[in-house]
Amino acid sequence: MRSRHAAFPLFAVLSWGVMFPVLASALTRMDALNLTTVRYVLAAAVLVALLLAREGWTALRAGRRGAEVLLLGVVGFAGFNVLTNLALGHAAPQQIALFAATTPLVTQLVRWARDGVRPRPALLGLSLVALVGVGLVITRGRLDGLGQFGVGGLLMIGAVLAWAIYTHGAGRFPEYSPLRYTTLTAVAGTLAMLAASAVADLTRLQHAPAAADLVAVAPQLAYAVVVAAVLAVLAWNTGVRRLGAADAALFMNLVPVTTFAVQILRGYRPGAVELAGAALTIAALVAANLATRTRAATPAPATPVSAVTDRQAVVDPVAVLAR
Repeated sequence: MRSRHAAFPLFAVLSWGVMFPVLASALTRMDALNLTTVRYVLAAAVLVALLLAREGWTALRAGRRGAEVLLLGVVGFAGFNVLTNLALGHAAPQQIALFAATTPLVTQLVRWARDGVRPRPALLGLSLVALVGVGLVITRGRLDGLGQFGVGGLLMIGAVLAWAIYTHGAGRFPEYSPLRYTTLTAVAGTLAMLAASAVADLTRLQHAPAAADLVAVAPQLAYAVVVAAVLAVLAWNTGVRRLGAADAALFMNLVPVTTFAVQILRGYRPGAVELAGAALTIAALVAANLATRTRAATPAPATPVSAVTDRQAVVDPVAVLAR
């Protein structure tokens, strides 16, 4: 059962791994903020249409949780995507993708700070192992290469923190379907990006794209909207609902490995250290999946334990989605 649920975050992270080189090529024709805004205006329109067709007009109302939805949308969609695109202007895609692998660690720390749930030692340890593997992949065993990230690295630290907060937030909306949570937060983030883009264009901090620019990046936008923004985010939020934020976030370690594979297809030739790092990352993810599956199969104690309860572990996602 958990293997089937794992397909959702796996699809998402593979899609995002491909996204970094795709967006890097589009940034040669458009400013980062405008590119992100155009992408999510289109993606939000698709998501709203899907939500209306599936759940009706009432699903567009957040009610008393409107402020929380707005904050998560601004942080997750606007924060992560704008900072990532800005970072791609300062570093190579495979370097930027390395920071995505820190998401499992950051998500567990956010969960600890927000809910008081201490990270499970096994998951924390396997996250660190996977991160070491990713570091070998990207740096080819030369850790001094980490110092070359500069501004791009600082921007990605902010982006990863934003996505960790958004990922944790997804588990706090058990009454929402993954489609509803994704759509409402995407609309909130898009509105924030539209406002920021308008201000940046009017103050000439960036230049509004010409029609020729939009045509030139149409293939990249098609992938970034349909696959990376709509299908991947829906799959991600579904995976978070079914596996929990900490377990789903482990799959983020595959993002830089995927980006690295794309670069190989474009002509890059890896060394033995890089291949060893990829194998280490995949092995850590498999071990984490087996560990969480074993833990899920262990019967709960008959006597309640007076400790902080992980809500994501006790909510039945299938029952929630069937409401």
